[in-house]
Amino acid sequence: MATKTLSVDEAAYRKLVQARLHARESFSKVIKRATWGEGKPCCGDLLERASGELSEDQLKMLEAAQIEDAPPVDKWKA
Repeated sequence: MATKTLSVDEAAYRKLVQARLHARESFSKVIKRATWGEGKPCCGDLLERASGELSEDQLKMLEAAQIEDAPPVDKWKA
């Protein structure tokens, strides 16, 4: 299996160490087990969290976001 060398700062390294299930778990397994965000929140996310009513400013922001909405760029593809 091919491997790559990564450089991470001290804080990132400590997070990886803390995320291991046991001392012998590889960082590769930790990273593969990680869950990643689905990108920017969308209007539907805001509506799900809304308490029932939205202010005029919130409605205007939603309308503007809908107009500017575009498919996300996949940063992992070459």
